[in-house]
Amino acid sequence: MEKIGIALGAGGARGLAHVLMLEALDELGLKPAYVSGSSIGAIAGVLYCSGMTGKELRELLNTLTVPERNSIKNVFNLKWLDFIMPQFDGAGLLKAENFINFLFGSISARTFEALDIPLFVVAANFWTREEIILKSGELVSALQASMSLPGIFAPVLMGDQVLIDGGAVNPVPFDILPGDCDLTIAIDVIGHRTAGPGLMPSLRDAIFNTFQIMEKSITREKLRAARPDIYIAPDISDVRVLEFYKAEHVFRQAQPAKDQLKRELEKRLKYS
Repeated sequence: MEKIGIALGAGGARGLAHVLMLEALDELGLKPAYVSGSSIGAIAGVLYCSGMTGKELRELLNTLTVPERNSIKNVFNLKWLDFIMPQFDGAGLLKAENFINFLFGSISARTFEALDIPLFVVAANFWTREEIILKSGELVSALQASMSLPGIFAPVLMGDQVLIDGGAVNPVPFDILPGDCDLTIAIDVIGHRTAGPGLMPSLRDAIFNTFQIMEKSITREKLRAARPDIYIAPDISDVRVLEFYKAEHVFRQAQPAKDQLKRELEKRLKYS
């Protein structure tokens, strides 16, 4: 059996698509040797590396998400509001401690060392502007750092380092997977946006989409330098960073990418 490494990319609510990609591995009876993750990919990575299956991840998310047809447009449903609450200290608009604590209520691991699969989490050092790879020690602070999207969540202080969202430096961290991988898979969930009727974006869209333009540019340059063996980019359109209530929409749009991943893996396994 080949040693597989999978990188789960940043993308906010679009990262719900990672659930389908992990389901694809499960359905083929495959278990990666390593997982790397940035931002929402780090969250999915922690849950998966702790022993949860893709199906169990989907069931966990279903406890938080009401059907899209019952949601109010462009806002969280009340279940998500319970977990991601406003804060007023000036460091960020929201705090996510309750959400992270809820996730950790579903798993027993509290440190990287307790995970079933080795995990590599990406964050960015705010002051030195460097990539930081977290792979040992306490998990909660690593997750908070990797998902600290500037202007939304406050930076995280770890030792003498101020850490922010990993997407700022490495949105799809396939290049940090260990070199002994026989097969590397990269899941890019940045998606795309289409222009509104007035063309000009709102202030909120201008800020968040600019960050995503930067993320896409970083990934494009990394792919030019070196490519993973399998690169999957689910065609997810018009899902904003915090629109987690659109889970059904994301799953529908990501299904073709799940099918593509299974075909590519089956082909690879057939000739290995």
